[in-house]
Amino acid sequence: MSSRVTSSAERSHRNADPAIPDPSDAASCHEVWTGARRGALRARRLALAVPSLGTAGGLVWLAALAYPAGVSPLAWAVLVLFGLVMGWQAFVACQYVYGFVASLLGDRAKSALERRSEAAGAGPAGTGRTAAVVAIHAEDAVAVFARLRVMARSLARTDAQGIDIFVLSDTRDGAIAAVEEHEFARIQAWAAQDPALPRIRYRRRTENLGRKAGNIGEFCRSYGAEYAFMIVLDADSLMTGAAMTRLVGLMQASPRTGLIQTVSYAAGRDTLFARIQQFAVRLYAPLALRCLETWQGPEGSYWGHNAILRIEAFAENAQLPKLPGREPLGGEILCHDIVEGALMVRAGWEVRLLPEMGGTWEEMPTNLIDLLGRERRWCQGNLQHLRVLPWAGLHAASRWHLLVGILSYGMLPLWIAFLGLAAWQAARTGDLGLLAYGLTGQGAAAHALAALSLAILALPKLLSLVHVLASPERRAAFGGTRALLASAALEQAAWVFLWPVLTLFTAGAVVSTFFGRVVRWETQDRDDRQLSWAEAFRLQADAVVVGALMVFALLLVGNAWLALWMAPLALALLTSPAQSVWTSRADLGRAARARGLFLNADDTAQAPELAELAQLRGLPSAPAPLRTVPREPAIWLAADEA
Repeated sequence: MSSRVTSSAERSHRNADPAIPDPSDAASCHEVWTGARRGALRARRLALAVPSLGTAGGLVWLAALAYPAGVSPLAWAVLVLFGLVMGWQAFVACQYVYGFVASLLGDRAKSALERRSEAAGAGPAGTGRTAAVVAIHAEDAVAVFARLRVMARSLARTDAQGIDIFVLSDTRDGAIAAVEEHEFARIQAWAAQDPALPRIRYRRRTENLGRKAGNIGEFCRSYGAEYAFMIVLDADSLMTGAAMTRLVGLMQASPRTGLIQTVSYAAGRDTLFARIQQFAVRLYAPLALRCLETWQGPEGSYWGHNAILRIEAFAENAQLPKLPGREPLGGEILCHDIVEGALMVRAGWEVRLLPEMGGTWEEMPTNLIDLLGRERRWCQGNLQHLRVLPWAGLHAASRWHLLVGILSYGMLPLWIAFLGLAAWQAARTGDLGLLAYGLTGQGAAAHALAALSLAILALPKLLSLVHVLASPERRAAFGGTRALLASAALEQAAWVFLWPVLTLFTAGAVVSTFFGRVVRWETQDRDDRQLSWAEAFRLQADAVVVGALMVFALLLVGNAWLALWMAPLALALLTSPAQSVWTSRADLGRAARARGLFLNADDTAQAPELAELAQLRGLPSAPAPLRTVPREPAIWLAADEA
């Protein structure tokens, strides 16, 4: 999601393509990249942009033919909103088609850096120490230091040299800080017993300026001279020693690369909600990530954690100013990572994505309420980027990364407006029209519109399923064909009920942000947490009220087809507290896993680091039979090396 500049790892390109010369100076590298490589990158981007625009234009054209707006302001509003929201869906679908084709091309679609990362035995090839930094703020110190033990042991198993671990605390609460210091003393005593373990250091700031970005920046100023690279981890991050050493080796071999971002999948949570989400991300993310890596090239984005940075490049170019104006759109930049990546690209450094390296994980909200709270924070942070977009010198790819984050939230109020106005139009005319994507229409244009709309909505999930089913290794990672299809069907049913709640809530967050509501970033609940009925009703009363109003309006209108079409939305909103309570139960999540539902590679072939962490924290680990399934080499390369 960010963008970077030109001639980065010329030696990497030369190794993969003998036609590319091996210039020795930066100017020559720049000239080579902006020539042949820049043209190839432009072609890759057009291959995504042209079909997306063409599909969106075709939707609007068919909609206008099937349902002419005439002079009706309501019809025009519905047509425009339909074009906007379905045009966005067309872009999403084209990303999956693009990613599917790129996955079929294999190595031909991968960057030289990614191909090198998959080479057997790729390891450090230069000098310079690395700091693996974990930034925390009032976190569960016992859980944080448990992850550090696992990562330290994993580094020792890989015989890693030159990697130290830092805990960078921004905790202000004295009691929590005392627990951190106690856990640090314990891990120091533990590490002293084995000289192969890496050095572990702890620092707590007295002035917490700039939140996490300020914490990392202060580390660069204080310790940057001691280290060449920095692996940035969140409090819930976990990374294998093999993955860390591989990243260090890639950075040492790529002198123009300033940042390498890995993909960290959510793992380790057992509520039914978390298990469904962990399954869905594993299933649907790979094609989107393959598309992203293919079109962005060396102008990628930074996601704030589970990435390696070149400290000199980051410290010199990624300093963040305060945005003009008052909060929520002004002040300190909340979603700072994508902006930092864009600034590094602007300065001439490559920012790369490794979508399949494996060996990195994170955790996720374990219930719907906590997810909605995170969405509200991310919403404000992304909308702030409206004031970053005009900055001088940003690359077009970086601006697009920023704009996609803004649009992903901005589209949700438009969906609410479209559904409301289209339902009003249907109530007046007696025809569902564009509300049903043309399914109830007559004539060739309406039929073509319905077919194209359904294809756009279904393609992302269908292509993801085909991608998995085409590979025996990938099928095995999800527990086999039957388990995969059953889980995908249940996940889709859950999404039908989850989407209205998420859309309504986040649309409200967008509107309230523009009206000046400021969201404070607090520490997240990371453990499995079962919600009470009282909490669910208190925090989702607005969804229940909207659902009840929808039912009342549908009864008042008396249109049976409209009521049938809108019933899933109304039911989802009315039952949102029950959804939150039931899906927050860990016993239901574990029962689903025992029955082979919502499995992914972290269940069927659990990495040693995940199993060790579960044991340290006293959490249930994957049952032994699930860990006997063969692992997919592309995903588990780093773990195998360990």
